[in-house]
Amino acid sequence: MYPSSDFSFSPSSLFSAYASLTGFLMLFRSMLQDFVPVKLRSYFSNLLDRFFTAKSKYITVVIDENFGLNRNQVFDAAEMYLRNRIGPDTERLRVGKIPKQKHFTISIEKGEEILDTFEGSEVTWSYVQSENEKGDKVKRYYELTFEKKLRDKVMDSYLSHVVAESEEIKRNLRVVKLYSRDVYASDDDDGMAGGNWGCINLEHPSTFDTLAMDPDAKKKIIDDLERFLKRREFYKRVGKAWKRGYLLYGPPGTGKSSLIAAMANYLKFDVFDLELSSIYDNGELKRVLLSTTNRSILVIEDIDCNAEVRDREAENQEDNKKSGKVTLSGILNFIDGLWSSFGDERIIVFTTNHKDRLDPALLRPGRMDVHINMSYCTGLGFRTLVSNYLGLDGLNHPLCEEIEALIDSTEVTPAELAEELMQDDDTDVVLRGVISFVEKRKVERSKTSTKEVSTCKAIDDDEKQSRSLDCVKKKKKSGKQKGKGKGKGKAKTY
Repeated sequence: MYPSSDFSFSPSSLFSAYASLTGFLMLFRSMLQDFVPVKLRSYFSNLLDRFFTAKSKYITVVIDENFGLNRNQVFDAAEMYLRNRIGPDTERLRVGKIPKQKHFTISIEKGEEILDTFEGSEVTWSYVQSENEKGDKVKRYYELTFEKKLRDKVMDSYLSHVVAESEEIKRNLRVVKLYSRDVYASDDDDGMAGGNWGCINLEHPSTFDTLAMDPDAKKKIIDDLERFLKRREFYKRVGKAWKRGYLLYGPPGTGKSSLIAAMANYLKFDVFDLELSSIYDNGELKRVLLSTTNRSILVIEDIDCNAEVRDREAENQEDNKKSGKVTLSGILNFIDGLWSSFGDERIIVFTTNHKDRLDPALLRPGRMDVHINMSYCTGLGFRTLVSNYLGLDGLNHPLCEEIEALIDSTEVTPAELAEELMQDDDTDVVLRGVISFVEKRKVERSKTSTKEVSTCKAIDDDEKQSRSLDCVKKKKKSGKQKGKGKGKGKAKTY
């Protein structure tokens, strides 16, 4: 039952065996290092690791700050995207702000992790920052860890989702710029336009919610803008430049400039305010317009005040040898000619108080695609003004119904009503003042109309005959112009 004494081991025999084994291993290690190449030893080491190390089911993607010599777009997109994914479990954050920023910039500190979910799958982001031995160079990168089975989803869909979301965040945070050639450019400008454009931040507070317009007209404008933004491939497919032209016409004070600001704030598009009278000739006009940026609104206000765009026949009668003049042909060539294909996502807005003074060539689709009548204020528009200035729902005040009926029966601009709504802090006093103002304006309009009718009746027969001849000439001329524009389609009118 007990082992024989022949198989027993004394301490001295065990120590002797241990010493022999140790000596052999040291000799083997020395021979291995002396006679076996390093690459071969590394190969066998990795081979053993594969057999004895358990395989991980996760994969990690490293997103460096720079990609070659250029900035890595995926790194910048991840940095922007993760700002909105920071949760309560994050322990360390980085916060910063530059003078022109309205919001704080928040990002995770090194070593922190963020868990994100995409289409039911979980991924983990971690921010890593390391320095070289000298400490003069910092390497920054993100590590994206996920299960290996999600590789195709992450590479094909998730990273594209991150980039798209980051672009949307940047658009929402973007400060809209107002450019003008009358503003001197400085080194502090962070605008992207070239040429002689200087810029300031567009801080106009106008939005579609605050515009005193008919609700249906506002909805049509918003829908048209949304369609325009989504139709990049459509414009490319049909062979048209990705641009849209708007004509805002109506009396002064009806909100044309406010509508432009509302469009810029809604789209987050920069605004380029161009004064045609400051342009020397067609060549300069072309250079100035080519220096504008994509995703912008080019505004040419009071275009009817420029004699060059009123009548193409008058332009043709000018001496062709004369230089130093912006012509209608030069404007048409840029907004609808070969040069119109320059740039993407561009909106051109013309404003005028007298639509009838414009040459028909300017009014057709492709140049001014949408015509928006900025008319006098309506009862529905007044409700918006009351909400903006008095904080009231027009339907809940007894005087508002009377005012709406008066406004619908006369001609009064939103600017005039807005001024009346600022006359006092007492709501009842203000609304009674509005009633008095609108009634007075109604009487003035009535007297003006009566006077105009009386003046027309007082015209003698000779003047009538002269005017009739002028009318015949104008009709013939108008018929010629209309004939030239046939087949060009009809612009939308709101």
